[in-house]
Amino acid sequence: MRIRRRLPIIVAVLLVAAAVAAAVVLRKHAPPEPARLLPGADGFAYINLGWVRRANLAGDLPAVPHDPDYEQFIQATGFQFERDLDEAALAIHYPAKSPDAKADSAQPPRFSEVFVGKIDGERLRAYLRQIASSVENYKTREIYNIALEGRTVRVAILGVDTVAASNLDDPLVIRGIIDRSRKLASPFGGPALLRQFYKDVPFASLGWAIFKIQPSENHAASGPIGWSFLFAKPATVVASVRYLGAVHFKVQALTGSDQEANQLASRIDTYLNLFRTAESTVSTPGPDPDLKAFFDSLKIQPEKTRAILTGHVPLGLIRKALAEAPSSVSPEAQPPQSSQPPASVNKKARKKAPN
Repeated sequence: MRIRRRLPIIVAVLLVAAAVAAAVVLRKHAPPEPARLLPGADGFAYINLGWVRRANLAGDLPAVPHDPDYEQFIQATGFQFERDLDEAALAIHYPAKSPDAKADSAQPPRFSEVFVGKIDGERLRAYLRQIASSVENYKTREIYNIALEGRTVRVAILGVDTVAASNLDDPLVIRGIIDRSRKLASPFGGPALLRQFYKDVPFASLGWAIFKIQPSENHAASGPIGWSFLFAKPATVVASVRYLGAVHFKVQALTGSDQEANQLASRIDTYLNLFRTAESTVSTPGPDPDLKAFFDSLKIQPEKTRAILTGHVPLGLIRKALAEAPSSVSPEAQPPQSSQPPASVNKKARKKAPN
């Protein structure tokens, strides 16, 4: 009798334990939460800068002076991207195709972003109110509408450490991010493209990108760096970076057939051989050992319907590249002073701040 009475309790406990275990496993293989908050798009990218700093990939770098506008942004908000940004997730929205549009008049892609880091909410809100042309309230969250380069950038502070932004025309995009941030995070959530291809991202990747390739005369719609010169037909690219003593990367191009994968691998191999030849020719008095190790590590091979490029970047090459970056900021002509507050941060901040 005691066993019969306890049996339902035991079964319930086992079911709860199984559900928790399944949720943990699913979350382990689910895209990071900042990426799951993003809207549907043609491409996605993510980087975990917190882990990059812990791995000390860049080493001890010399201090780089900030240009005046970026320094003003730092002083106003207390936020420094290279120091305080922990995670960044980006959605890429290709411009809509138009049969009548000319190649030289094509619209650039648009972006939606979610940033996670060490944020002083009050100072950031004060700064956003200063540069915003208007502020609207949506479900207790303020949306700051900022005029920038003929577009409206909408910014919302989602929590104590999270900020979202989008420069799409549709105001429902930023509202959708706010709605998703208020719900219990689900490993089944996220945009369709992520749900379909995130399984191809290797475990423990510090950064990754998933995007569609749509060959077209309009390079803005062919991928984030205009890869249509390699692709004759549509494909999906999954790129990832891991740290395994060196920075290992893997780029998978998922094509429509074995033949397309073979042709793509052949094209890429031709370019790699050209790069290797050029590197060995121009290097004087001898090739840089880290650069040579990088080129020697590059391998491309077809695997059924995929063309897979792998390689590794020695830490020495990364640190030398960063150490040789410009150590000063070139002065630029300043526009006449206005009594109106600045409408945007500087160019450097634009690249790092929400677009």
